[in-house]
Amino acid sequence: MAIYTIFLVLGPIIGGIIGSYIAHAWGWRWTQWLNVIISGVSLLACFFCLPETIFDRDAAISMAAATQDIGQSEEDKPTGFDKPNIEEHEQIDRSVPVQAHEPYTFASSLKVGLYRGGLWQHFMAPWKTLRFPAVWLVMLHYGGLVGGIVTISTVGPQFVSAPPYSWGANSGLINIGGLVGSIAGAAFTFYLSDHVLKRQAMRQTNGLSEPEARLPALFPGLLLATTGLLTFGFCGKYSSNLGWLGLQFGYGMLTFGVMLIPSIGFNYIIESYPVVAHDCFVMITCLRAIVAFAWTFFVGSWVEARGAAEPFGVFGMLMGLAGLLTLPIYFYGKRIRIATQKWAPGQGE
Repeated sequence: MAIYTIFLVLGPIIGGIIGSYIAHAWGWRWTQWLNVIISGVSLLACFFCLPETIFDRDAAISMAAATQDIGQSEEDKPTGFDKPNIEEHEQIDRSVPVQAHEPYTFASSLKVGLYRGGLWQHFMAPWKTLRFPAVWLVMLHYGGLVGGIVTISTVGPQFVSAPPYSWGANSGLINIGGLVGSIAGAAFTFYLSDHVLKRQAMRQTNGLSEPEARLPALFPGLLLATTGLLTFGFCGKYSSNLGWLGLQFGYGMLTFGVMLIPSIGFNYIIESYPVVAHDCFVMITCLRAIVAFAWTFFVGSWVEARGAAEPFGVFGMLMGLAGLLTLPIYFYGKRIRIATQKWAPGQGE
């Protein structure tokens, strides 16, 4: 999950740095054509290289049980009257021919038409995960963070292209602060996430820890992400000769949080609801896309009409409120997981 988060964050940052030079040299339309090319290559790669990931557990268990029954006849099955000291001298051929199947290889998993299960059931499964409060928590965190990054990458170059900065073709360098923050956040996440969990496990008598033990590591990232949005907004509103430093620091604080918060939140979902974690991630990704689209849809006109302080102040407030929702999950998360266990099939097995 950490690698996934790293690529998610570095995409808009590196794209923003390169895109400014492409737009200046070849026109802004080429930035969109480049996106089309990359998306097309990704689509072909998914079609030809991505295996089927839906594992039919019930079908696999039934097949294994049937194979075991075929290989063992009724006379071979042990009973309560078996005497291990009695020797059998009569040789009876009890072999039953078993149908051989070709080995299931990675190339076989790439075939089209291996989909199992009802289409409607798989479509509704992600929506059913909205009954878990932990899913809402991670959705709000993730949506607010990615929405903030996409918004800054959209309006940030406009700030530094105008006076008093007038960066011109170098306007994409506003993303340097985000790049530095993401590197620092990745290093901090790598150290902190497992360190906190191990320390919590050492405090327990059985050497184990609950999934909620990860949640305290969220608070540094939530604090930095919230203050980063506020810093970027006020520095964008009240520009000065050195105001670009505030923009860079604000962007860096936000990307630091983006590296830290989703990595911990995703692992919390996996540990809390391992059976339906994939469905949880579908809903989390959907809300992330909706928030990112909605914010960029109106933020440009909002900044132009009211300045940057008001919209980014509202975004920071929403991020702060989402962060406060972590507290009830931290204190009552285990009780919530027990209460919602009936909605996670096979969770208690």
